[in-house]
Amino acid sequence: MTDSNSNATQNTQLKSQPNQNEQPNERAQSTSSVTVKPAAPEPQMKKVDIVIAGVTYQIYCPVNEEAELRSAVYYINDFLLNIKREAPNLGQENLLVLCCLNLYEKIHAHKKSDTETAQASKQAQALLGKIMEDAKSIL
Repeated sequence: MTDSNSNATQNTQLKSQPNQNEQPNERAQSTSSVTVKPAAPEPQMKKVDIVIAGVTYQIYCPVNEEAELRSAVYYINDFLLNIKREAPNLGQENLLVLCCLNLYEKIHAHKKSDTETAQASKQAQALLGKIMEDAKSIL
């Protein structure tokens, strides 16, 4: 019976011995021709401290998006503070949930408005096209 240390030593010795079927150049090429591809450049990240409703959060964001993040923080913080003025006894967690729900409703209303505007625009273009056809047939 052999212990695991002697097995490990034997395995290491076996692995380090050259394969007799390999040519010396093949061994050298197989061990020395490791190609390392350069990794794709990662975006520069920056740790940004933001404050929402009096609580500081550390957020990592791409350097080129920091201004947009700060703009979003300003908007959300202002939105939260308005809700807090209307409901001063609301806890932080409930305040954040209410803010999220209100912002979702606002986004959804804008999407609905955009859809209605696009539909009205298509109807106006179709009507304008009909008017142009009628005008051509009269002239």
